[in-house]
Amino acid sequence: MAEKLAELLIASLADMADGAAQGFDMEVLGKRRLFFGVRRGDAVHVYVNGCPHMGTPLNILAHRFLTSDGKLINCSTHGALFEIEGGLCIAGPCKGGALAPIPAHVRGGDVFIITGAFAP
Repeated sequence: MAEKLAELLIASLADMADGAAQGFDMEVLGKRRLFFGVRRGDAVHVYVNGCPHMGTPLNILAHRFLTSDGKLINCSTHGALFEIEGGLCIAGPCKGGALAPIPAHVRGGDVFIITGAFAP
């Protein structure tokens, strides 16, 4: 039997600065989950906050996920660099790997994720 996909409101698009990232620490499906979103216009790209190299959180400081020019996602621990759209690692110890995406969409000015993307 297929699991029902539920959506969860995580933020208002207006509360996320365009071109910036925002970290989330929320209970999803009964467990604490760390993830983040990067806003690009009316789209938000959401990923699990874990480097594919070692599983450590990408950020050391709150909401600091991007390079100084805002063009790439940066792992503060190991220096890996990831594309914002798609999460592909283009430099660093996990080159060729990718961040774990979380399906997200914007509706009515609010940002939702699909909770079924998280492992139980």
